[in-house]
Amino acid sequence: MSKLKIAVQKSGRLHDDSMKILKDVGISIDNGKDQLKASARNFPLEVFYLRNGDIPQYLRDGVVDVAIIGENVLVEKGKDISIVEKLGFSTCKVSVAVPKSTKYSTIQDLEGKRIATSYPNTVNGFLQSNNVNAELHIINGSVEIAPNIGLADAIVDIVSSGSTLFKNNLKEVEVLLKSEAVLAVSPNISEDKQQILEKLQFRIKSVLKGRQNKYVLLNAPNKNLESIINILPGMNSPTVMPLAKEGWSSLHSVINKNDFWEIIDELKANGAEGILVCPIENMVI
Repeated sequence: MSKLKIAVQKSGRLHDDSMKILKDVGISIDNGKDQLKASARNFPLEVFYLRNGDIPQYLRDGVVDVAIIGENVLVEKGKDISIVEKLGFSTCKVSVAVPKSTKYSTIQDLEGKRIATSYPNTVNGFLQSNNVNAELHIINGSVEIAPNIGLADAIVDIVSSGSTLFKNNLKEVEVLLKSEAVLAVSPNISEDKQQILEKLQFRIKSVLKGRQNKYVLLNAPNKNLESIINILPGMNSPTVMPLAKEGWSSLHSVINKNDFWEIIDELKANGAEGILVCPIENMVI
């Protein structure tokens, strides 16, 4: 049987998040220390552990069929590669940062400046779109130290929490793009591998949908049912079941986590009691 070959970053936060979602979709992987690849025990999948920056070329060449990769890497090295799913984790920004002592008002302040970066294509595109001319110094790793050693006036790099910028006495002044992990596919994927990918993608969508929602159970007086039902969105409509206590019912529903607390406040204001909230592992719609 064919196996879908999937590339993931070999270390770091994106690696950990990638392995977690594969585990959450029910795939068990024999993952020994320092392995370059590993097979799944219960799904036709083979995992390749690669450098993030090398993955676009492996996809292009058909060495791997799909990859969980940072969107920022595809913007820099793989604009020709298709994204089939945005995954919502390992979020970051690609940003311009300058020393805290530098006065900065607009992107035009970078005119004629030296910029250190590992993302020359992304930076060049951004500068051209803003009619700014600057001198790029391409560095792989430790970009943040460039202004401190006099190599550059500014940097463009990944920003997650901002702690690295703070430690190097830098401040973020422009955001070039916002990035997250994505599922990208090789242009050379075969038909049988495409079928496996569709099964994997179905599982991933179910997990991602579950992460975005919470399951809510509550008790309410029957006289308030109509108003409470109007508050609860549900997947279709809330489930309503009578309680042993006369004049009361139990309602079950699903709430988007982004609206969760606002809806809970409305439910309480309309007489809901005994509100229980549960995480959802998967949502198959």
